[in-house]
Formats: sequence, structure tokens, C-alpha cells
Amino acid sequence: MHHVYQRLAEALGPQHWWPGETPFEVIVGAVLTQNTNWKNVEKAIRNLREADLLEPAALYAVPPEELEELLRPAGYFRVKARRLRSLLAFLEERYGGSLDAMFATGTATLREQLLALHGIGPETADSILLYAGGLPVFVVDAYTHRILARHGWMEPEADYHQIQDFLQSRLPDDPALFNEFHALLVYVGKHYCRKRAPQCGACPLQDMLPGAGPLEI
Repeated sequence: MHHVYQRLAEALGPQHWWPGETPFEVIVGAVLTQNTNWKNVEKAIRNLREADLLEPAALYAVPPEELEELLRPAGYFRVKARRLRSLLAFLEERYGGSLDAMFATGTATLREQLLALHGIGPETADSILLYAGGLPVFVVDAYTHRILARHGWMEPEADYHQIQDFLQSRLPDDPALFNEFHALLVYVGKHYCRKRAPQCGACPLQDMLPGAGPLEI
């Protein structure tokens, strides 16, 4: 898969991913981006920034109803407020509000702890670990699944962890590479490997489709 990464990096250039000014803002964004687009998340984060609440203790102290209103632009705001408060409670009560302490726990242990929280699934947990914590965990999303399946590198029925294991076992254990590779796959999924009407002819991976001949991945 390193060959695929190099191909995309040369063709598309640096992606400067993930949006967020601080690790805590990235964590908040990872929760809010569930089932919505990033533009809506930006509006909710702007509300929090303008209220000077992009800090764990301050945001945890906000009453639930007030938090819901601040998060309204992100959609499903009541659900997301509960999920965010669950994560904030975990951070405050277990780690004293310290992101440094949380991320020093160890990748595997922290991942289990995050997955045990209300509304935190694998993609959200891994986004927090990689993009906020700089830990070596590959984030898998629908774009990743689609690209790997269409190129015959994974079965269409492969689940999140099978895809993640496939990628991590074939790449250096490098958070910066995982970060950039995922961003490149997102770009390919949005612009070329679309769910409908894929634009294969313009894609940098076009000659790596099944039937194009043996190529190193």
C-alpha cells in the first residue's frame, strides 16, 4: 500500500488534514462531524469559539440545554451534545481534563476506553487518536472502504477492523503517513471514486483497477 500512497502523494500533493486549531478542537470536531458535513461542524465550533468554550473544563461546565443550542448548526444537536458531554466527563473525571495525560495512556488502552463511551464508534475514536493525539492508528471511512473494494484489495464485505489491519500491516507505523494517506483517500473518494458516476479515467489509481495488469501496491 505504500506504493499507492506514493502514487497519490505525487499526483495530488499535501492535503493539510485535519482541520482544527488545537487538539481539543479536533476532538470536538470528530464528535460533531458524525452524520453531517464539515461546513455545519465549522458553524458549531465557531459558536463554541466565540463563547470562549474550546477548553475541556469550560465546555464541561456548560449546562446541557445551552450546549445543545451552541451545537445546533451541526445537526442532531441533542444527540451530539450527549455524546460530547460523555466524552468530556471521561476526560475530566479520569484524566483531570488533561489531554497530555489521556494520550499518554497507550494507544490500545485509550482506544478501548473511547469505544466504551456513549456514541463513540471506531472512526470517531481513531480520528481522536490520530488527529488529536498523533498516535499511529489508521482511520477507515466509507471512502477508504469503497476505494479498496473497487480495486480488489479488500472484499466488499470487509469490516472496519479488517480494513484497518490490512492497511496498518502494509504501512510503516507512522502517524504522519497515516494522516496524509487517509486525507488522500478522502480526496480520491470525493473527486474520482464516487459512489455513483465514478470518474476512473482521471483518477491517479486508474491503472491499478482489476484487469489493468499486475502492479505493486
